[in-house]
Amino acid sequence: MIRKLAHLNFVTNNLEKIIDFYVNKLGMNVKFTLNTTEGKPFGYYFACGDTTFLEFFDQAMAVEVWGGKVEPLAIGTRYKHFCLEVTGLDEFCKMLKDKGVEVSEIKLGMDNSRQAWIADPDGNAIELMEYSYSSLQLSG
Repeated sequence: MIRKLAHLNFVTNNLEKIIDFYVNKLGMNVKFTLNTTEGKPFGYYFACGDTTFLEFFDQAMAVEVWGGKVEPLAIGTRYKHFCLEVTGLDEFCKMLKDKGVEVSEIKLGMDNSRQAWIADPDGNAIELMEYSYSSLQLSG
């Protein structure tokens, strides 16, 4: 069952300016970061109240961690996906598959939350995430 919007995900080539804007200008707090294997923060979760976040990744470092390709960024190309917090992820994914929706394998993310991926008919990526007691979204 869908509980709520969990986060919107963006990439940037200027993480320092993003942090300055959201923390120093808008007054948002960084709930937690995701770090490279060397311990360098490359992903920032800005708290939007409760367990809803704006998620920003340094594009080049994200490519180093997860693969892919560094691409030129222009206005409108920084948005990458949105995430829905769900409960009963296994059952929800089964229901989607039964309705003909292609669903990825369920995996444990770097944030200690279980996740699966789908896409809408236009190809927009949608992350389905189930929090646990060890999820960084809840524990920080």
